Amino acid sequence: MSAEADQDQYFRTEGLKPDLRGRSVRGGAITLIAQGGRFAIELSATAVLARLLLPEDFGLIAMVLAITGFVARFKDLGLAMSTVQRAEINHQQVSTLFWVNVVFGVAIMLFTAAMAPLVAWFYKEPRLIWVTVGLATGFLFGGLTVQHQALLRRQMRFADLARIQVAAAALASAAGIFSAWLGAGYWALVIMQLVAAATIAIGVWIMCGWRPGAPTRASGVGSMLAFGGNLTAAAILNYVVRNLDNVLVGWRWGAGALGFYSKAYQLVLLPVRKFNSPVSTVAIPTLSHLQNKADLYRGYYRRGIMLVATVSMPIVAFAFAAADDIVMVVLGPKWIEAIRIFRVLAPAAMVTAINVATTWVFVSLGQPQRMLRWNVIEAVVTTLAFIIGLRWGAIGVAAGCSVALSALWLPSIVYCFKTSPLKIADLLGMIWRPALSSTVAAVVILALGAFVLPSVPSLISLTLNLAIYCCAYVLLWMIVPNGRRMIWETLQLVRELRTTAGGETELDVTEKK
Repeated sequence: MSAEADQDQYFRTEGLKPDLRGRSVRGGAITLIAQGGRFAIELSATAVLARLLLPEDFGLIAMVLAITGFVARFKDLGLAMSTVQRAEINHQQVSTLFWVNVVFGVAIMLFTAAMAPLVAWFYKEPRLIWVTVGLATGFLFGGLTVQHQALLRRQMRFADLARIQVAAAALASAAGIFSAWLGAGYWALVIMQLVAAATIAIGVWIMCGWRPGAPTRASGVGSMLAFGGNLTAAAILNYVVRNLDNVLVGWRWGAGALGFYSKAYQLVLLPVRKFNSPVSTVAIPTLSHLQNKADLYRGYYRRGIMLVATVSMPIVAFAFAAADDIVMVVLGPKWIEAIRIFRVLAPAAMVTAINVATTWVFVSLGQPQRMLRWNVIEAVVTTLAFIIGLRWGAIGVAAGCSVALSALWLPSIVYCFKTSPLKIADLLGMIWRPALSSTVAAVVILALGAFVLPSVPSLISLTLNLAIYCCAYVLLWMIVPNGRRMIWETLQLVRELRTTAGGETELDVTEKK
């Protein structure tokens, strides 16, 4: 009995509440710093691998990842977020969920391996048989990590999660580059995926001391499974929306075209995802703790969205304006065809930069059913856009993606906020300043590229444009109404790293309109 009592320390959250503000701020800062390191590692690896491998190699892996990624949605079953979001859980419940995840992980691994010939037939590419089998083994590691990662998030141990992610990125990148240097070709990208999965599995088991017990039928996980089921269905539809374009381009136009498309998509969205993911890791547990306190919830949400928009929007706008230099510096001359795709995808990336606006609300308030309903609408509209654009190749699909996501953004906000303590003004009031400043600064960079720096080498041009863009962006923030105050409030977050909140009621999230 004492052993089970010791395990209960991993489920209790009462000790987090007196310092909820401090934990969320410190956790967010640590996670963002670690993600910055991870981004630098992965971007460097991409630059090296883009020169060691061919676009076709990346296209082959993208073909399989579009399929295996869909299957992977079933691995989690939404049970990680169920563990994080639920107010009260116990050892028996998490143990049962752990074994559910393990069983599904093994089943998905076997299913994917058996599906390998079908994948190769669909794309008319025999090499994909063993690539699919190789990538399928990663599901074995995935099933072992779901609940341990969830418990670390529940306890807001973001520093430990950050260390694991950085270590996985570093080891995977080193393994991939070394394999490519030895002549492994596209197998180097498979090795990267497997090394990352194995490192994460080992890391979470070391960092999280919880060990599962035997599964029990009477553990009371029925509601958690229902919650996770709705989240999984929503995640599957969201994945279809985000990856059907890869499937269609690879099927219709082959590995070469998909290589350009997938790398352009990854490059334009990678910085945004690397920033938004850790912010969401911190924001969702914190908002879940505040779900019954409307004023605190609303204030924390506004602060979180302001941070996301202030950082993510200028990243996308700069990427659009400096696409030529970014592609040439990061990927090299043989990837020049990706530049147009890169730019056409920018509107979709701008929407993605703030798509956490709805995800945070649906998940933290325990509304996966409503999230699922919206994802059905989004999947239908986006699929039609992809199909319409397919006849014009990868560039047509990119255009369809941007048009569909841009058109759906505002309706998604209206639907999401309808049953929440939030108002549309809460969101728009936080994003209009970074949106305006990002756009104007991007116009400045485009003008410089056309009239001032047309013949400067790409690396020098990129460096100069980045410096000018940052100065223009900050200056514009200083000019717009209340811009200085908003900058000051953002900078205050740095000072908060040194302080400890006296209690949950002191959570300073009251925003001035």
